Amino acid sequence: MGDHIVKSYDDELKRLNATLARMGGLAEHQMGGAIQSLVRRDEILATNIIRADAEVDALQAEVDEFCVALLARRQPMASDLRVVVSAIRVSGDLERIADLAANIAKRSVALVQMPASPLVPAVARIGRLSRQMIKDVLDAYLENSTEKAMAVWESDTEVDALYTSLFRELLTYMMEDPRNITTCTHLLFIAKNMERIGDHATNIAETVYFQVTGERMEAGRPKADTSSFAVVLPEDE
Repeated sequence: MGDHIVKSYDDELKRLNATLARMGGLAEHQMGGAIQSLVRRDEILATNIIRADAEVDALQAEVDEFCVALLARRQPMASDLRVVVSAIRVSGDLERIADLAANIAKRSVALVQMPASPLVPAVARIGRLSRQMIKDVLDAYLENSTEKAMAVWESDTEVDALYTSLFRELLTYMMEDPRNITTCTHLLFIAKNMERIGDHATNIAETVYFQVTGERMEAGRPKADTSSFAVVLPEDE
């Protein structure tokens, strides 16, 4: 993003980036807290994560309003237009990441009331990988780095593969002992939300690539999640 003749325009774009950086930091923090609440069986932390979702929602609304004002006032073209459009896309993905983290926290609260499961560490591992994807893709966005964006895009296959493996293991636990069904169902939804967070990080990586190059990634999206061939598991709303 080069300097513009009108300094106030540069200041506006910097403000937009700063707001997105704050939003991304909050979304990553939400994800980290959701993982900790699951592993530590911490109901208070989970409740705080759920409540904090409203702040990310407010920032998304701020980004959307600011971008609309920029489009109307500056009428950007070419790379400048891509910056504004990309900001709208990224804010949408970050808002969904925070929503999914809140959903994880809600199910963590329910799990506190049940016996601890030996599969929680495996679920948490998926979450940590997804959280790293968030961190890396935010770096890619703020640095306009297509290389870092591609690295995040490619790393989604590892999250998908872990989710598919865990999905099968959780189903096995449920079939072996019906008493595991409720706990494993919560863990299945949590794992799915974590996998979806990885997908949203991948969306941002694609947006970064488009913003910098003006082109879409040519290769098909990496996907190693085959759980849908076994059972259709709906997303948390």
